[in-house]
Amino acid sequence: MWILTLYLKDSIKMFEYDNKDEAWEEYKKANGCKILSEVIYFTDFE
Repeated sequence: MWILTLYLKDSIKMFEYDNKDEAWEEYKKANGCKILSEVIYFTDFE
């Protein structure tokens, strides 16, 4: 799972994506301060 976090003037918005390609495309479109991060669950490795 991928999370795009946008830091806006008065708020913080977070968007969740299932795949890296979709998240990366939205990251490129977003303006301002932004962070793209991957969430990895421990249970995914079992």
